[in-house]
Amino acid sequence: MHDRTHAIERVKKVILVVLALGISVLFLSMIRDLLMAMFFAAIASGITHPLYRSLQMRFGGRSGLASVATVGLVLLLVIGPAAAFFIVVTTEAIHLAQVVGPWVADQIRHAGEIDRFMDRFPRLKPLAPYRDQILTKLGEVAGNVGSFIVDMVTTAARETATTLFLLFVMLYTMYFFLIDGRELLRKILYYLPLEPEDENKMVARFVSVARATIKGTLVISAVHGSLVGIAFWIADLEAPALWGTVVAVLSNIPGIGSALVWVPAVIYVGFTGHWTAAIVLTTWCTAVVGAVDYFLRPWLIGKDTKMSDLLVFLATVGGIALFGMSGFLVGPIVAALFVTVWDLYGEAFKDVLPEVAPISVPPSRTGPRR
Repeated sequence: MHDRTHAIERVKKVILVVLALGISVLFLSMIRDLLMAMFFAAIASGITHPLYRSLQMRFGGRSGLASVATVGLVLLLVIGPAAAFFIVVTTEAIHLAQVVGPWVADQIRHAGEIDRFMDRFPRLKPLAPYRDQILTKLGEVAGNVGSFIVDMVTTAARETATTLFLLFVMLYTMYFFLIDGRELLRKILYYLPLEPEDENKMVARFVSVARATIKGTLVISAVHGSLVGIAFWIADLEAPALWGTVVAVLSNIPGIGSALVWVPAVIYVGFTGHWTAAIVLTTWCTAVVGAVDYFLRPWLIGKDTKMSDLLVFLATVGGIALFGMSGFLVGPIVAALFVTVWDLYGEAFKDVLPEVAPISVPPSRTGPRR
C-alpha cells in the first residue's frame, strides 16, 4: 500500500512538472517579442536602484512616487538625448549616402589625384594598370553602402511605432521592477534547487560582473565614439556623429575595434592630399583613443569580469548576430552570466573535480631522425 501511494505521488509530481514546463513554454512564446524590452528594463532597474532608494527616502517611503520619478529621470536624461542623437545620425547617414556615390564617380572621371597618390607611394605602382577596375569596384561598393544606409534608415523609420511601443513596455516594466524586483528575484530563486548560500553567491557574483560589464561597455563605447567623432569633425570629414556611433559599437572589440574605422579615414585624408590632418588624426587615434583600452577599460571593469579579450570579442560579435544592434550590450552580459555560472560550478564541485596537473609540452626534435 505504501509503495502504491509513493508511486501515485511520483506520477503526480511528474505530471505537475510537465504541466509547469508546458505552461511556461507557452507563456514565454506568447511574450517572446517583449522579452528584450523586459531584459533592458531589468538592467535599467538594477543600475538605477540606488537612485530609486534615495528618492524613496526623500519622498517619505512612497515607493510608487519614487519609481515614477526614477523612470521619468531615465526618460529625460538618457532616452531623450539618445533619441535626439539618433536623429542626427540618421540625417548624416542619408547625407553620406547621397555624397559617397558622386564622389567616387568624380574620382573615376578625374583620376589625376590617384596618379599623384601612387607617385608618392612607389609600392602602389603595380596597381596602376588596374586603376579603372579598382575605381569601378569602389563605385559599386559605395553604391551598395549607400543603398544599405538608406534601407537601414527606412526600416528604422518604418518600425518607429514598434520601437515606441517596446520603449513603453520597457519603462512600464521598469516601474514595477523597481518596486517589486527584489521580491520577484526571491521567488525565482525559491524554485532553484540550490542552497541559500549558493543562491546569494550566484546573485552577488552575477550582479558584480554584469555591473562591471555594463559600465565598461557603455562608458568605453561612449568615450571611444566621442573621441573619434570629435577628431573626424575637426578633420572636416563627412558624418562624424555617424562614424562615432559605428566606433562606439565596434569599440567592444578590444584593440582593433575603433581602428576599423579611423584607419580607412586616415588613408582617405592622405589620399586627398591633407597630410598634416592625416598625421594629426593618426597621432590622436593612436595615442588618445588607443589609451582608452589600456587605462580606462581596466579601471572601469577591473578584475570582476574575469573575461579575456577573446571572450569579449566573441560575445560582442555573437550578440550582434543573434540580437541585432542591442547585442553589443546583451552579448557581454550573457558572457558574464556564462563565466559566473561556471565559476560557481567549479566552487560547488571542487571536492569532486580532480586536480589538473600542469601541462608539459615535450621538446621538439630539431635534429635528423636516426
